[in-house]
Amino acid sequence: MRRILSWTVVVLTALVLQSTVFSQIELGGAKPELVYLATVVLALLEGPSSGALAGFVGGMAQDFLLNEPKGITALTLTLLGYGVGMLRQYIVTPSPLLPVVLVGAATLAGVLFQGIVMFLLNQLDVSGFYLLRVALLTALYNAVLTPFLFPVIRRVAESSRVTKVFRW
Repeated sequence: MRRILSWTVVVLTALVLQSTVFSQIELGGAKPELVYLATVVLALLEGPSSGALAGFVGGMAQDFLLNEPKGITALTLTLLGYGVGMLRQYIVTPSPLLPVVLVGAATLAGVLFQGIVMFLLNQLDVSGFYLLRVALLTALYNAVLTPFLFPVIRRVAESSRVTKVFRW
């Protein structure tokens, strides 16, 4: 129960920061996607089921809070969380650059996937070139923020884990 509460606080804090503080800071038409970042980090630390659950909850909350078409962000983040969680088992490097690269690549893939789904549902009002530019800049933005936010999210993850004690 403590883990669920901790991760809910992380995802909702990311959403609140994304929609308030970071919505004012724009880089070439792109804003950071902190819910993407939190979902990817959670999936990297905890695995596919936790990543998919955090992605779904964060995506639905973002869709309702920001008045976006309902379910598109939730679908994107659920698939992204599950995919990164599954990819985690094949990664064996302890490199500190791994979360930065993974968050950047996952954000790029997620924003492009969301744009393609919105295009297929006739909800996209921008050109493909603009979508690609925003996706690249958003991925760069999230990658730059990762070294600052990853340690905080990792500390929350470690503190929420239950330690098993064996008694004889």
